[in-house]
Amino acid sequence: MTFWSASLGALPARFRKPRLLIVGCGDVGQRVASILNAYKSIQAQPLPRTFRILALTSSADRINPLRTQGIVPLLGNLDDGASFRRLAGLATHVLHLAPPPSEGWSDPRTLALTRTLRLRSAPSAFVYGSTSGVYGDLAGGRAVETLPTAARTPRALRRVSAEQTVRFLGRSTINSNVIRTSILRIPGIYAPNRGGGTPKDRLLRGTPVLAAKDDVYTNHIHADDLARACLAALWRGKPQRVYNVNDDSRLKMGDYFDFAADLYNLPRPPRVPRSTAQDQLPLMLLSFMSESRQMDNARMKQELKLQLRYPTVKTGLREATQPKLL
Repeated sequence: MTFWSASLGALPARFRKPRLLIVGCGDVGQRVASILNAYKSIQAQPLPRTFRILALTSSADRINPLRTQGIVPLLGNLDDGASFRRLAGLATHVLHLAPPPSEGWSDPRTLALTRTLRLRSAPSAFVYGSTSGVYGDLAGGRAVETLPTAARTPRALRRVSAEQTVRFLGRSTINSNVIRTSILRIPGIYAPNRGGGTPKDRLLRGTPVLAAKDDVYTNHIHADDLARACLAALWRGKPQRVYNVNDDSRLKMGDYFDFAADLYNLPRPPRVPRSTAQDQLPLMLLSFMSESRQMDNARMKQELKLQLRYPTVKTGLREATQPKLL
């Protein structure tokens, strides 16, 4: 039984007519919409006419592609508050997957979005897609949601700023309503049918990885499982709750690329010591290699009741290489 067939039918009446607004409707947002549209199509009775999937987009070129996926596009830019003011009171549920700006120490986009949502009747649920980078370096230790954030990079610090904004939204009362907010801390997203969603291109470039003694733990989630986690949080997330959204893999980065190289019949990447890595690797990649943690997903499984379709990254990558039976 799927998550949806097991859950939506038992929801209170006020949750049966959702209008979901996706902010940042890229690959994962479109997978979310695909799951919802598939759910609608298999029901004996269609969902109420008020059920809609809306998406904010800043590009006019994306309007028609979104419409073909059963999504109602709304033109607006998170860097221009006036352009999306009409979003206030529009949706019962909001999924915010838009990234912060690429510069600075805060996230004015999330702040502008939440201020707009506070202008009128509040959505019942707001889910924000953050990053596991807010934990900083744990030297290979377990990352559990109760740990304080210890972000070290500007990119992660902007996500901490966004999380703080979302927490404030969850503590607010709007027209006597409290918004149930959830924060998803997401590691590396992969999927064979996602642009750049496998390590194959990096292997073809021959990019080195760290020597075993210097290697770091890396965490993963398949894009389909992430989309399902977003929906589970929208309908099942506890108020003002943080969830790690990752699979069960316990892999170091070098071992991950070795596995992928063997899977794709490519040479394994060269190993280099950390002392010389800065001369051979781009700064962005070095920043990922400077932090090591093992994310714990027990809360996601227990509270969101999510059963992973791809329990490990090896499962997800290997399945795409298996021949399909007719």
